[in-house]
Amino acid sequence: MATQTPFSFLESFVEKLPLPKFAPPAWAVNEAQRRIVLLLNHVLMQESEAMARLVRQRDRIMLVQWRSFYFKLIATPAGLLDLADEQAKPDLVLTVTDESPLALAQAVFKGEKPAVRIEGDVQLAAEVSWLTEHVRWDMEEDLARIIGDVPAHTLSQMAHTLRTSLQEFLAKAAAFAPGKPAK
Repeated sequence: MATQTPFSFLESFVEKLPLPKFAPPAWAVNEAQRRIVLLLNHVLMQESEAMARLVRQRDRIMLVQWRSFYFKLIATPAGLLDLADEQAKPDLVLTVTDESPLALAQAVFKGEKPAVRIEGDVQLAAEVSWLTEHVRWDMEEDLARIIGDVPAHTLSQMAHTLRTSLQEFLAKAAAFAPGKPAK
């Protein structure tokens, strides 16, 4: 039997609202995609093995999509990523299968990876899988460059505490089922 979280009521309520379909302007989508690529490249540049793996996949195109949001990335000869041409045929398609934004956010806050359907080139998929397993953004180090080591460490510890508390809350909320006493 599937358990319902307190968020499932909120999610079903929001889905039933007669909200207009909002589509951001093309320039805003393009700018957001460029910012994501900049962040991904910043993280990739901190790991030489990641860049070496992407060099081997140069000119290969990956389509990443979730619901109506998508963008195409191309591996560059420098071992980084760039936005691919809109008409380019992808070598690999990665589709996040969970349609619910709240369920997706819950999984991310729990430290879980979202469910992804993978179609296309097996070798490129293996490299992308390696990247997701081994490359991590060291936010504390980047923050330390701006505000110093001690404040960055303090903020990092606070964020870690907040994340842990949120994970515990979500675990308890997921265990809650209507009609059962709370633990």
